[in-house]
Amino acid sequence: MTALRVATRVNALLCMRMAMRGSSSSAVRMPLGMRVPSVQPRTFVTSLRRFGQGETDSDLCASLQQEITYEREASEAAGGADVDPEWLSQFRSEGVWNIEDKPGSDEIALTRSFGNEQIRVLFSIGEIDTAEPTEELDADETDQMASGGTEDEFEGSFPVRCAINITKAKRGSLNIDAQAQDGQFMIENITFYRDDALATELTADADWARRGLYIGPQFETLDENLQAQFESFLAERGIATNLALFIPNYAEYKEQREYCGWLEGVKSFVEV
Repeated sequence: MTALRVATRVNALLCMRMAMRGSSSSAVRMPLGMRVPSVQPRTFVTSLRRFGQGETDSDLCASLQQEITYEREASEAAGGADVDPEWLSQFRSEGVWNIEDKPGSDEIALTRSFGNEQIRVLFSIGEIDTAEPTEELDADETDQMASGGTEDEFEGSFPVRCAINITKAKRGSLNIDAQAQDGQFMIENITFYRDDALATELTADADWARRGLYIGPQFETLDENLQAQFESFLAERGIATNLALFIPNYAEYKEQREYCGWLEGVKSFVEV
């Protein structure tokens, strides 16, 4: 399994991507509000425009296509969009967790059975954009990434918030709020629901009903021995280092696939 990517790596890769694309042009981009359009004499034509009804449609489509081409080339260099990366293939081959990933959705669910328990770990790719970086890359590190430095040379990781649910039919449910980071699950609180249906329903009504219930103490305020026992309880169910490493990797992998789909969808819409 590859090492966990850091949020700042995402920023560094973005900077690298922009630098690589911008190298083909010597023009300096100005903020939108400062750009001064060149004055061109307007001509009136009677023919229909090629894309929609806007004068800028073709330019936007060209830019979108350029981005699509770039992403396809990057994907091919990494082995192809239809080929799972090695760390994902290994995770699937273990056969412990089922991945529920619906195209177009920003949420991923990992599910499994453990004895008479049903376990679900829910997380979102939105965490990539909203997570606070644990460390800031300085200018030298950013330049090193842009010049081909490996990701493993940088330490730290970005946290991904997870909603962990352990349910026993007609016996209630434990809902655990945690963050996966640096190969660890950092637990925030553990809530017990006597109604397992209420705990697992993903509806607005159920969410509203849960808001009025006691969510339990902050995990860090519990006795240290009790904290350790809860961590062992979760680790026995596979909620441990390997999963905490997998989740941020998959969140980033999913975000990249959704981004490519978004580019294709927007381009198709504009050019109709």
